[in-house]
Amino acid sequence: MADETKRNYLNALMDRLREERDHLRVQAELGKMEAREEWQELEKKWQHFEDRFDDIEDEIEDTLEKVGDELKGAYRRLRDRLTD
Repeated sequence: MADETKRNYLNALMDRLREERDHLRVQAELGKMEAREEWQELEKKWQHFEDRFDDIEDEIEDTLEKVGDELKGAYRRLRDRLTD
């Protein structure tokens, strides 16, 4: 996946999750106690996800770049062997 496509996907995912979160927050505030408790647990997970979002995006890009560089080098070595 190209960097721009990957970035667009991750940003769209973040936007969809944020919208769903906002909607559910209102529902949980109006809802039953057990829904509030579940909401509180989800909020902890959301905060962790949101805090790590940029780091995760950077890690994914770095990893894909390394794999791409490894493949590029391997293809070059194979091509060189085949053309000798």
